[in-house]
Amino acid sequence: MQINDKSGVQNYQANEKRYDTMAYNRVGKSGILLPALSIGLWHNFGFVDSIQNGRDILRTAFDLGITHFDLANNYGPPYGSAEENFGTILKSDFRPYRDELFIATKAGYDMWPGPYGNLGSRKYLISSLDQSLKRMGLDYVDIFYHHRPDPDTPLEETMGALADIVRQGKALYVGISNYQATEADKAAKILKELNVPFILHQARYSMFDRWVEDKLLDTLEQNGVGCIAFSPLAQGMLTDRYLKGIPKGSRAAKDLTYLNTETVNTNIEKIQLLNAVALKRDQKLSQMAIAWILRQPQVASVLIGASSANQLKENVKVLDCLDFSEEELKLIDNIVS
Repeated sequence: MQINDKSGVQNYQANEKRYDTMAYNRVGKSGILLPALSIGLWHNFGFVDSIQNGRDILRTAFDLGITHFDLANNYGPPYGSAEENFGTILKSDFRPYRDELFIATKAGYDMWPGPYGNLGSRKYLISSLDQSLKRMGLDYVDIFYHHRPDPDTPLEETMGALADIVRQGKALYVGISNYQATEADKAAKILKELNVPFILHQARYSMFDRWVEDKLLDTLEQNGVGCIAFSPLAQGMLTDRYLKGIPKGSRAAKDLTYLNTETVNTNIEKIQLLNAVALKRDQKLSQMAIAWILRQPQVASVLIGASSANQLKENVKVLDCLDFSEEELKLIDNIVS
């Protein structure tokens, strides 16, 4: 919903019924509830993108009850620009709703030149978060993640930095991302000893990428930590975009590092078979793929991207059909195995 002030500038007023239809899930053993769907700003929010389109997406998300906005220091392009654009939108539209939002950022990937702008050192993590808070115009984030493991920095140093960030009031909770089960277990034990609220592991998870099912989900449950899944649509493969081949202008057509024509062509038969299952459920393939992840009790939320407000609205319709029959689950397993 939009209203105009006396200067003619459009201001945002949130939908009064925004909490009526969204499902909220407990995050591990914490006090936090997250919406079943969270919005990620990895794509479509950088300086190369339309900030008005980004604003429309975030307004639509919040109007639909999505309270969790997920960023990272290197989201853009260029690096930092998603946070800066988000800060602009936060100031113009969401400042009155700050306490209703659960805002995340991360550090762990290459961010600035030299030896202190990458990985997991105390210097990098604290400096990066200070920069992120400045870009977004925030005093604190609700959760700060270490974005990926650092094989050379002692885990005690990295987790100690996260602990101090909480004690400094710069983050309320901490999380990790892309950690294997053994590493996640060690991190959880260190943070427990430090009495730090470690509540989330952000992991890549989809029908085509099920590595978390091996040990990670059980490890998180044992430690009272929730999981939030990213790339639930396998970079777009689990949508109707590639059912008839690779369209021009698509991610696969650009042969990006995380999706290329070979990967799509290898999986095209599976995509078509899964789409047939989804149609029988009166769902789009993308909706079924998200519902399939949400069936896991350890998964508190699925992180989705959106290139438009309408695309986001379509994905939120997944809430209309979250249940699977045993027959459907077996069929999906047979297709993807």
